[in-house]
Amino acid sequence: MQELRGHVRYRFRSDDDDVDVLLEGEADWVRSIVSELGLTKVGWMMPLAVNSTDLSNSGLASSDPIQSSGKPKDMGPEPDPSRIPVIRRPIGELNLGKKLAEVGLETPQRPNSDELREQLQEIETPHPAQGPMVSDPMAESWLKELLRIVVRVHGVTAITTETIALAASDYLGDREGLELELFLESMFRAGKIVKVHGGNAIGWGPSPAWLASGL
Repeated sequence: MQELRGHVRYRFRSDDDDVDVLLEGEADWVRSIVSELGLTKVGWMMPLAVNSTDLSNSGLASSDPIQSSGKPKDMGPEPDPSRIPVIRRPIGELNLGKKLAEVGLETPQRPNSDELREQLQEIETPHPAQGPMVSDPMAESWLKELLRIVVRVHGVTAITTETIALAASDYLGDREGLELELFLESMFRAGKIVKVHGGNAIGWGPSPAWLASGL
């Protein structure tokens, strides 16, 4: 591990074991915690809040002298405000749906529970989820497949607890009501799904990392 000094960040992540470690602080303290966790040979560390110097690809300060102005190199060209188009319209008159249609995009339509259930029935039974934080392997796998359909087929980011219950209760161990909410809360606390507060209902969507990870 690189002998950095000052304020640093350490990160180690393993999707296979559902492990995600993020530490920030003084370098000696971070190294001591990493050593206690037995992670000295894995993960990576980078400096934070480095001013007026260049950083190499390794994250260490390079030996090149800094510019006389004290600014980092390779900042790109100076901004040119004259090249930024000015668009003015009365407040509230932007028709987002129309603008999306003009560029060939359709406004996402939130799926109902019947549509989701039909699409869930068309896929093969997934492999059970694995990892130390998995309490119900098959329920977690089916929930991932359900939310994968929601995001990738319908283009929406979350669905309500009620929709999940109607679409996949029997796939999720016949959970519904409070039992389903507790299951979703446990998945939320594990960082596998996200909670969206809106209106009179709570929505649930997949964490991108969890959705992309293998079983």
